Amino acid sequence: MVDVDLSQLPFTLLDDEGRDLIRQGLDLAYFDRGDIILETGQVGECVFLIHKGEVAEIDPTLPSSTARIGHYTAGDLFGAISILNGNSRYRFKAEQECLCYLLPKALFLQLCHHYADFNNFFRQSLAHKARLLTEKRADGGVTMAGFMLAKVSECMRKPLLMAATTDIASAVQQLNESHADSLLVETQGQLGMVTKTDLLNGLVLGGSMVSSPVDEVAHFNLVTVAPDQYLFEVLVLMTRHKVARVVVLEQNVLKGVVELTDVLSYFSSRSYVVSLQVEQANSLEALSAASQRTPELVNALMAQGVKLRFAMDLLAALNGRIIHKAWEFTVDARYREQSCLMVMGSEGRGEQILKTDQDNGLIIADGAQLPDIERHMQGLTDTLIKLGYPPCPGNIMVSNPDWVATVSQWKSKIAGWALTRDGDSLMKLAIMLDSHAVAGNPGLLDRVRDELFDRCSHDEMLLSYFARAALRFSTPLTLFGSLKKPLHGIDIKKGGIFPIVHGVRTMALERRITATSTLDRLDALAIDGRLDRRFADDLGEALALFTELRLKQQLAALHKPSSPLTSNNTNRVVVQTLSSLERDLLREALHIVKDFKQRLSHRYHLEYS
Repeated sequence: MVDVDLSQLPFTLLDDEGRDLIRQGLDLAYFDRGDIILETGQVGECVFLIHKGEVAEIDPTLPSSTARIGHYTAGDLFGAISILNGNSRYRFKAEQECLCYLLPKALFLQLCHHYADFNNFFRQSLAHKARLLTEKRADGGVTMAGFMLAKVSECMRKPLLMAATTDIASAVQQLNESHADSLLVETQGQLGMVTKTDLLNGLVLGGSMVSSPVDEVAHFNLVTVAPDQYLFEVLVLMTRHKVARVVVLEQNVLKGVVELTDVLSYFSSRSYVVSLQVEQANSLEALSAASQRTPELVNALMAQGVKLRFAMDLLAALNGRIIHKAWEFTVDARYREQSCLMVMGSEGRGEQILKTDQDNGLIIADGAQLPDIERHMQGLTDTLIKLGYPPCPGNIMVSNPDWVATVSQWKSKIAGWALTRDGDSLMKLAIMLDSHAVAGNPGLLDRVRDELFDRCSHDEMLLSYFARAALRFSTPLTLFGSLKKPLHGIDIKKGGIFPIVHGVRTMALERRITATSTLDRLDALAIDGRLDRRFADDLGEALALFTELRLKQQLAALHKPSSPLTSNNTNRVVVQTLSSLERDLLREALHIVKDFKQRLSHRYHLEYS
């Protein structure tokens, strides 16, 4: 039996018996440098798992300068697709002396037949492969995700509704038979709730009789939620209103009841307390203490294998609440409805998991009088700094008067930027396009955004200038299609994240898509028919992969006091430190970016610019 490491995907999709079959069936072969291991058109007879050496994947139909489309090293496998397709589409050539394990065709097909996940691994898109990697990273991730992402509809109880005229004796009997702790009554179109405690207090302390109508002890000031709300939102509401039950309504139709015990059954990590601490904070000091715990929550989410998109949604909501509360501590309640605090950049897109530089601005209603606004906005900037949001190096903050203006003034700014079209103006248009309201009156931002769409969405020349930035940075692939491997690492933000974010942002501007999240924009573009659904999904998975690789660097920097959280040490990923599967996914994701940039170039005529 061959002793080979089968602890990585796709072999982890097999059970112990399947892995033992592989070890028993493997052979070992040597290939000299320059040997053709698998030729184009050749019938696949085995899967190759590289033990030592390097192999090039070559497309003979392409010019020699671009024919090398893939690169495989120790731990990588190839040849499986050749078996599934009947023959090899490409040529595989040893670039060094190579030792390869050979998995016979018959055994490979036997494993595919008996293990559906193993079979699917070789047939699925980047989206499916990335999903597998996430799911396999940690056991027990469902517990964390189950609470964070569970909806009210998943754990609400069937409502026990009784006529208001029902006597208390019958109500008690019905509660016991139903094993329920509360019931609902309806009188004159209004719902009320009665708990066992209400019944006991009514009979013992309130002078009610067992023959009294049950609505005599009911409470009619209920807290209601919708079925599609998150459970963690319900927990926040229960804490804020000091209640143990909420009523679930959908378009004013009764659907169920959620009890505190139901919510707490999902409560298995103290990291969830961060959301509660933010909501309960009644001072800047308390809010700061809660804000400082967000890296702990990020670590917990990543360790539990929660899908990055959901983690970003949760952290965006949490950061939004922190900034909102900072606003409430700073701005007098009288002026909140006359203004709108907006966040921009990655915070506006909901894609900033760890706190970085501030990017914010203020919109003031036309004709509103906000006395001493400069002092208040400087106070807000200082407050956010205390909460862990560093000042923006570009001074895009409410403490800068250039980013505080009335609706009419913002519209005038946008008109000027659209007309000027230089680098600075285009950057400001992009910033405004990503803006998201976190406090005050969001309708003010809607009016400003409408102006931006009206000025820019149909201007082909402006869209061409706007899109050009997506091609600014090269994709970190060699001429032969393999990953570049500089010792200092590849810049994942410039090479992967930015082209997707800005390219999708350009298409969203053209189609007047109001969503600010890149993933939401991709969904909207697929629905709109501007992007093929599968390609949109793969772009989203590529972005999630790049973001997660970058997040790992950020978390590592947080644990090294000597390594500040800067782009120099958090955007660079050293390819050599990645697992075989991560390298494969990264290479495939970067090829998707390259394809996307070519599509953008064609759509916005960038090849002529």
